[in-house]
Amino acid sequence: MKCYEHELHVRFGDVDAAGIAYFPRIYGYLHEVFESLWERHCGVRYHELIAVRRLGFPLVHSEVDFCSPLRFGDRPLARVTCTRLGGSSFELRYRIFNAGTLAVDARQVTACVALDSLKPQRLPDEFRDRFREISEESAP
Repeated sequence: MKCYEHELHVRFGDVDAAGIAYFPRIYGYLHEVFESLWERHCGVRYHELIAVRRLGFPLVHSEVDFCSPLRFGDRPLARVTCTRLGGSSFELRYRIFNAGTLAVDARQVTACVALDSLKPQRLPDEFRDRFREISEESAP
């Protein structure tokens, strides 16, 4: 199955007193991967979507399973697939692996909205095509 990949870096400021990345930082990693996906996979900087095109992508649902800890110095690999592509929303699955072990398994539903009105907007076709490329449904 084709997926989008992004390497993360667990920094000193990402860990708690137990020495592991604390859960709010995991959500930060997921958003870092989300922004990277737009630029490196979809071909448009996330900043441009918001500031120039006035498209917003609010998170409307999130499920995260924390499977094994991430520690300072780790360089986990995030793999992203699209599990559902609707008219004005889509679901991405993020699997973060650390040295081959699944650390995080997350599913997040994101809406596409016109920022000036916050009304749902159909995801533009140019991006729909890019999300189809990493769709779990297109796997053989």
